[in-house]
Amino acid sequence: MSDSTSKPSPISGSRLDEGEELDLTGDQLTDGLDLEFDGSEDILRSWRKGMRPDLDLTVSEWADQHRWLSSRGAAEPGRYRTARAPYLREIMDALSPRHPAQRISFMKAAQVGATEAGNNWIGFVIHHAPGPMLAVLPSLELAKRTSRGRLDPLIADSAALRERVNPARSRDAGNSMLSKEFPGGILVLTGANSATGLRSMPARYIFLDEVDAYPASADEEGDPVTLAEARTTTFSHRRKVFMVSTPTIRGLSRIEREFEASDKRRYFVPCPHCGVMQWLQFERLRWDKGRPDTAAYHCEGCERSIAEHHKTQMLERGEWRATAVSADPHSIGFHISALYSPLGWKSWAQIAREWLAAQGSEAMLRVARNTLLGETWVESGEAPEWQRLAERRESYGGAQIPFGGLFLTAGVDVQKDRIEVDVWAWGRGLESWLVDHIVIAGGPDDPACWDKLTALLGHTWTCANGAVMLIGKLAIDTGYEAPAVYAWARKQGFDQVAPIKGLEGFNRATPVSGPTFVDATIGGKRLRRGARLWSVATATFKTETYRFLRLERPSDEDRALGMLDAPGTVHLPDWIDTEWLKQLVAEQLVTVRNKRGYAHPEWQKMRERNEALDARVYARAAAWIMGADRWDEATWRRLEAQVGVETRLAPLVTTTEPAAPTQPKAGTPTTPRRKRRAYTPNFMRD
Repeated sequence: MSDSTSKPSPISGSRLDEGEELDLTGDQLTDGLDLEFDGSEDILRSWRKGMRPDLDLTVSEWADQHRWLSSRGAAEPGRYRTARAPYLREIMDALSPRHPAQRISFMKAAQVGATEAGNNWIGFVIHHAPGPMLAVLPSLELAKRTSRGRLDPLIADSAALRERVNPARSRDAGNSMLSKEFPGGILVLTGANSATGLRSMPARYIFLDEVDAYPASADEEGDPVTLAEARTTTFSHRRKVFMVSTPTIRGLSRIEREFEASDKRRYFVPCPHCGVMQWLQFERLRWDKGRPDTAAYHCEGCERSIAEHHKTQMLERGEWRATAVSADPHSIGFHISALYSPLGWKSWAQIAREWLAAQGSEAMLRVARNTLLGETWVESGEAPEWQRLAERRESYGGAQIPFGGLFLTAGVDVQKDRIEVDVWAWGRGLESWLVDHIVIAGGPDDPACWDKLTALLGHTWTCANGAVMLIGKLAIDTGYEAPAVYAWARKQGFDQVAPIKGLEGFNRATPVSGPTFVDATIGGKRLRRGARLWSVATATFKTETYRFLRLERPSDEDRALGMLDAPGTVHLPDWIDTEWLKQLVAEQLVTVRNKRGYAHPEWQKMRERNEALDARVYARAAAWIMGADRWDEATWRRLEAQVGVETRLAPLVTTTEPAAPTQPKAGTPTTPRRKRRAYTPNFMRD
């Protein structure tokens, strides 16, 4: 390495591939000669090394000879052995200079060794094929953590790399947390959220790690993958791009898009009984009911059970086979699931347990599909047929609120000539019942229309046992005539009324955020007593609603045996008409591309009117604002006591005693206040 005051050579990173001619400008040659006169022996030595053709050594061979795994970041420290995960050999060797592939994609499950394969490539480049290399992580912060936790041990534990990369020093501008210089090249780490980092330099090698976690755009300058790949333009046929990720959502997954455009290679392994070559599929992993510890794979040839102890030999005899023809002969793709994880990493029994644990939760099933199967998750956006919903309409037996409904919310959709209101009752597990549908003629310009909406805030609905309820929270959309909505909400107060604004996109962790204070003085100061606006990721609740609508109802025989409706079940009354049902399923989740070509899921109307779906989403948002998604068992018990019923019971998770049953009475639910212990809504407090 040269010291920090030496003049770097403009050709120090150049090398000749086999059969390639040296093409240097006069200035470049002069600069190189100046170095000799300046006595820069280190730089000349680096230059001469860089001019040599790359050694005929593969990445996997290099890893077996020079790579040591540190106890700081590896579960199995010591010498790296490709034989431990044989399926990585061909992937790593495709990254070697002599391999014709230029774009290598790897769509994979978690815990299959992909990150270490990428680290081996970095070590190989530093040692045997120096050149400018760019490694892109999802964020700058993650790039820094990777540098400290993975690259520093990679270099420190390999003698071949230690002598080529100086330790990071505050006075050594060539080596820092995000930049590692070595003879003939440089490694730069950056985040996909940094357009500056992605435009920093030309690069022969690009390592794109966890691309499905990249933002859609880097600092609003475009797709991070496209920006990064543009850095390889000057290297033409000598470039290598390695794209790795666990997939996410169908239609949005970058790694799935790359894999589908490749030759789609699968790792075929032989059956230990009949020898039939096959690639492992989750459908053939079977276990006794309730006993994931009995999980075994069943051969597609002889149907015999394969115990997991055969896996090591199967992996050793396996081979990658292309299952498609790529339009680009220089683009190859690999896919592998956790079923291939070597013994001691993730067992078939663990996979079965995690899959069983995910049942009943869409979020957990998505994670399981991504991390265990290495496959994309298909969003549940398909609308159920309105005819099927019509067949499922039910009689509430003369009651406005059936047994199980514990509080009311309302969703209000404001139109030019009318205001539509749907009132929903909610119970445990977000089971819901439509209890009223009201159309107020006149629109936001008619004061009488607002008066009628105000009257609904004091209206009561009757439960099956004679108790009465008020609307706990009314959520009203501000998308049309927002000033009129703010004025009405401000007049009513915000304990019972919540103005909302729909936002595009999904936010499963926090689908409702706020409130923000939208009223301000002339000087711009927010008025804490002004209008309060809640923001709602409507796509999240639309997806949830359609998933709930597709839940199967128990048969009459099952009900006779005591089976209850599943959590989230949507009940529709027999008095609702077909037009309302069509409005409820009027939208479809589709994958679209914006002007820059980025794909994203978007809800689109399949018919003109969709007020019923919008009102349902607003009523659901009102339940979230009240805190229904976060109430504990004691809260539900108190709510049952107030209504005078007892519904399905979950194990008690708090030491607070439930309130004694009271006589049915009217109640006005309001937004719960937070307490450190038992969570009690205002309307249930004495």
